[in-house]
Amino acid sequence: MSDRNFDDIADKFSRNIYGTTKGKIRQAVIWEDLQQLLTLLPNRSLRILDAGGGEGYFSRQLAKLGHQIILCDLSQEMLNRAQEAAIEDGVAENMRFICCAAQEIKEHIDEKVDLVLFHAVLEWITDQKDAVNVLTDMLLPNGILSLMFYNANGIVMRNAILGNFHLANPEIPRRRKKSLSPQNPLQPEDVYQWLDEFSMIILGKTGVRVFHDYLQSRQLQNKDFPSLLALEQRYCRQEPYISLGRYIHVMAQKRVN
Repeated sequence: MSDRNFDDIADKFSRNIYGTTKGKIRQAVIWEDLQQLLTLLPNRSLRILDAGGGEGYFSRQLAKLGHQIILCDLSQEMLNRAQEAAIEDGVAENMRFICCAAQEIKEHIDEKVDLVLFHAVLEWITDQKDAVNVLTDMLLPNGILSLMFYNANGIVMRNAILGNFHLANPEIPRRRKKSLSPQNPLQPEDVYQWLDEFSMIILGKTGVRVFHDYLQSRQLQNKDFPSLLALEQRYCRQEPYISLGRYIHVMAQKRVN
């Protein structure tokens, strides 16, 4: 099984992820986390790697703050979109674009970075542990990894609520080749264990979409979105909601040996 390339569904990805209520929740919650992480890093222009960054939403926000961004993605189409958006936002001079898989980034850059973003990519990769190893190795001492992954617990909860009991199992593969539902969900405990093995100290965890995806009607996702977003932001950093998020954002810092 090869890693997923989004060249063939870039339009669908943009519509279904960036242009929806679930995309807005992701952006709001993760941006709050990133702003907090920036306070833990040196007060200077940071060197940031956005691995598998797609259209580069967070990269562009960070570039606007004066940071230097390296954005890599396996999809040339997604890179083209990211570059066009960077030009429109006036931040292209602060960004470098590389077409490669996240776990191959070492073949293209030599310098270590202060911060690595790795959002909603790991679940599309075959050798997941190796990818985490490669990216944590790219960090400077005390550098930070911002990792968001597709939570296997969320698959069980979502399908159980819908009454799809036969699908309440993260090991059941999806049949639709062009689906945006990831093929390789992760058990949170596995991810946390890998981070510990790779000399990373977990700073915090956030559940992403801890309520939104479990609403029985899509109309409820739009009916009073500000209230839904406020509810997400209120509970997303508390258990048991963290562990039930459709995605989990885990933030970890490189140990200094």
